[in-house]
Amino acid sequence: MNWIEYGRKLQAISQTGLHFTQDQYDRERYEQIGDIAAEILAEHTNLSVEELLDLNAAEFGYATPKVDVRGVAILNEKILLVRETADAGRWTLPGGWADVNETPTQAVIREVLEESGFETQVIKLLAVYDREQQKHTPPFPYSVYKLFFYCQIIGGEPRINNEASEIAFFSETEIPIELSESRVKKEQLLRFFKHYREPTLPTDFD
Repeated sequence: MNWIEYGRKLQAISQTGLHFTQDQYDRERYEQIGDIAAEILAEHTNLSVEELLDLNAAEFGYATPKVDVRGVAILNEKILLVRETADAGRWTLPGGWADVNETPTQAVIREVLEESGFETQVIKLLAVYDREQQKHTPPFPYSVYKLFFYCQIIGGEPRINNEASEIAFFSETEIPIELSESRVKKEQLLRFFKHYREPTLPTDFD
């Protein structure tokens, strides 16, 4: 049984029901469903029931997947990675959650600049991946779409910041063992090198 999937479904039912219902009794039932979802997810993620309830309380409206954007910048046959302070110093592509009122392009350009110090322009959408289908770990309590963009560096320089303790470029044979599997996987990085060398490849999805 995929308890993570069941927990997400129940959380989505709770969130959507609370948004649309006008009946107090239904509201109580949807809140109970949310409580059950939090208990299930707490058993199968690294978050507590209280943390999950706090996260769910901040959500509203019809439940939809969250959007994570990542910038793929390759220079001299090497890919740009940052050592993120938020994940025990593991390496990943620069990126993060898309903000409200940003286009996907604006979001990834901002994230790459904030985390690496490099100014970029977006050339192509390389992939739209579902986090669950790609088997990222650890499990996450929400459904997430991950958007990977090929970004060309047009300025700036490496800049250490509060989100990244190190910035570096790696060839295909130099990909660090300490990858943030929550954010990117080695096979995805290798796939992006293939996109770089074969620019006519269509966008990957799922």
